[in-house]
Amino acid sequence: MNKETLFYKKLDNESNNNCNNNCNNNSNNSSNNSNNSNNNAFNSFNRVQCQICARYCLIEDNSYGFCGRRKNIRGKLYYMDYNLLSSLNVDPIEKKPLYHFFPGTTTYSIGGFSCNMSCLNCQNFKISQEYSETNEFNISPLKIVENAISNECSSISFTYNEPTIQLEFYMEIASISKNYDLKNIFVSNGYMSDESLDLILKYIDAFNIDLKSFSNDFYKNISNANLNNVLDNLKKIYKTNKHLEITNLLINGKNDSSPMISSLLQFIVDELSPSVPIHFSRFFPYYKMMNTSPTILESLYNAQKTAIDMGLEYVYLGNINSNQNSYCPNCGEPLIKRNGYSIILMDKIEDSNCKNCGYHLNFIM
Repeated sequence: MNKETLFYKKLDNESNNNCNNNCNNNSNNSSNNSNNSNNNAFNSFNRVQCQICARYCLIEDNSYGFCGRRKNIRGKLYYMDYNLLSSLNVDPIEKKPLYHFFPGTTTYSIGGFSCNMSCLNCQNFKISQEYSETNEFNISPLKIVENAISNECSSISFTYNEPTIQLEFYMEIASISKNYDLKNIFVSNGYMSDESLDLILKYIDAFNIDLKSFSNDFYKNISNANLNNVLDNLKKIYKTNKHLEITNLLINGKNDSSPMISSLLQFIVDELSPSVPIHFSRFFPYYKMMNTSPTILESLYNAQKTAIDMGLEYVYLGNINSNQNSYCPNCGEPLIKRNGYSIILMDKIEDSNCKNCGYHLNFIM
């Protein structure tokens, strides 16, 4: 099913001529983009500007945007295969990763196809870049909610590929899930538009945002994107008091230098809060970075130490064989013990406060 999108505007000739370069950046690796016209020649009628993500693609008639899922058909922008999904799973919420939002619960995780970035190291490239994943599910929003309830999940997670791509469908699900006391989780690269983020914030309860680096060159060369858009969205999310956790995948020689990590952490301290949990994750070779070695463990431990020294209260390491327990930042009391995705709640948190010392904790139980 194809459906007209909420996030676009029609452009006249004058506005097309004035469109900045960001609008013309509409060429992903997807085979769906084979019909895209030359970016240097926007001379046809019925042009539109997509407003779903920070790219603001300028799209000619009968052409797709960068993601390969939104198509201009005679001056109207449609999301193709509106309710087509690639993944339906029951996951521990810790897998997102979210360590401080209803820990120990399960979340009904769904994913679609495509992305608004083209990361060279993408772990899920079969659904985000190449569309070579064979599983396909056509499913209604209500059925998603019913599946979550029947599997005794406490939440629904929009994850695996970039959820902003399929936003209208996902927010339809999220609006229904609210009526059944389910929480909604958004696992994202943070590269959404202002317009779409406003809608997301109406329905989403918790975010994990992948802050890939604190270098715009990294974003440009590795992900074909822009850092500042992600930083602006992080600040906007935090100001709304939504639960927020951040993941930073460290890659040898790319984004693991001490100055770069310190800059990233200083942004969290200054613009967000030291209480925002951060997950430093270990890179393993995927997709177009198969010749890059796995992250040196010392880099992860150094990043963790730097974060603690700079005052961040909750610092975790991912993709390594190590238990990542949670402690009270004030008194050091163990709060949650973890063994992989299995956890033991220590009964030390009451009304988001440490029972031992009374310190206010950034946990939602």
